[in-house]
Amino acid sequence: RTTHHSGYAVSQRIRKRIEEVFGWAKTSGGMRKTRHRGKDRVGWMFTLTATAYNLVRLPKLLATA
Repeated sequence: RTTHHSGYAVSQRIRKRIEEVFGWAKTSGGMRKTRHRGKDRVGWMFTLTATAYNLVRLPKLLATA
């Protein structure tokens, strides 16, 4: 039903980009199983992992700009 709509293809492209980030965080970023307890510490770890992902992406983004 929903696969026939034009918005579904757009949704799939956007979803792929978002899920790629979380996949990287789980495999390379070490976020599959947290080592810390509590929202503040886990939140800090997620922020650090997201920063690392942005640093990994930075050379590719600068090359296209």
